[in-house]
Amino acid sequence: MRIVLIGEGMLELSQADDGWRLGHAGDTINTAIHLARLGHDVAYLTALGSDPFSDDLRNSWRAEGIDTSLVLTDPTKTPGLYAIRTDEVGERSFFYWRENSAVRGLFTAPGIEAALKEAEAADLLAYSLISLAILPPEARQALFALCTRVRARGGKVAFDGNYRPRLWTDVATAIAARDQAIACADIGLPTLDDETLLSGETSAEAVADHWTRGGPGEVIVKLGAQGCRLPDGTILPPPERLSPVDTSGAGDAFNAGYLDARLKGERPHIAALRGHRLAGWTVMRRGAIPALDGAGALLYSS
Repeated sequence: MRIVLIGEGMLELSQADDGWRLGHAGDTINTAIHLARLGHDVAYLTALGSDPFSDDLRNSWRAEGIDTSLVLTDPTKTPGLYAIRTDEVGERSFFYWRENSAVRGLFTAPGIEAALKEAEAADLLAYSLISLAILPPEARQALFALCTRVRARGGKVAFDGNYRPRLWTDVATAIAARDQAIACADIGLPTLDDETLLSGETSAEAVADHWTRGGPGEVIVKLGAQGCRLPDGTILPPPERLSPVDTSGAGDAFNAGYLDARLKGERPHIAALRGHRLAGWTVMRRGAIPALDGAGALLYSS
C-alpha cells in the first residue's frame, strides 16, 4: 500500500552531553520514518531548498527508506530549524526559526501539479494541523481538495490535530482549519492537551464526540502518559509506566504504530497497543527520531 505524508521536515537541535546535536525531525516526517522502518511504501510531500542542509535532509530521509520523489525544490529558500529543551521529567519546549522555510510555498513550487497527481493515488494520505499552519490559506484549500480526491478514489485520509499556537495568527483560524480537516478525514488522531489548549475541551469524550460528529468514523484521542481513548470509548493505558528521557515525537510514533497495524487489518485496540509500544521506545531516547538500536530493531520487526 502506498502512503503519502505531507508537512515540514526540519533541522533539529537537541541537547546532548557535550552541547547540541544537529538532526532532523518534524511531526509528519517522524511518522513517515517510523512507517518506512515498519516496511511500508512511504513518500513525503514537502519542499526544501537547494542548499547543503536541504541535501542532508533528503539523503537522511532516503537512508530511512522514504521515497523523496515528491520533495520539491525552491532554490530561494532553506529548511526550517528548531531547538528542543527538555526538563527533568523529559517534557520539552520548542524554539523555531522557520520564516524562510521552503515548504511555505509548497503549493506554488515547480513540479507541484505532478506531485499532487501522484499523491492523489495514495492508499493513505496523512497530515497534521501543523501541516496546515505553515501553509497560506489558499494552499490549505488545495490540500483539502487533495483529500477529497484521495477519498473519491478509494483511499483514506488520516489527520492529526497537532496544535502549536505560535504558528497561527489567532485561535479562531486554527479551529476553522482543524474542523475543515476533520470533515475530510477518515481517521482522526487528536491529542487531549492540544484540544484543551485550542478549544477548551477537557475530556476525551467531548473531544471524540466533536471529531466524530465532524466527519471521521474512527477517532483515537491521545492522552499522553494515561494512554488513549479508543473509538469505542475504552481507555487503553500504555503497557508499562515509564520515566521519559525526551517526549519529543511520542505522538508521531503512536500515529505510526497505530496506522501500521490498522493498514495490516488489526483491530483498533491492537493498533493502539502497537502505537503505545513504539511511543514508549521513542520517549526513552533523545530526539524525535531516535537512531535504531537493538530494542528498536526488534520492535519494528515484530
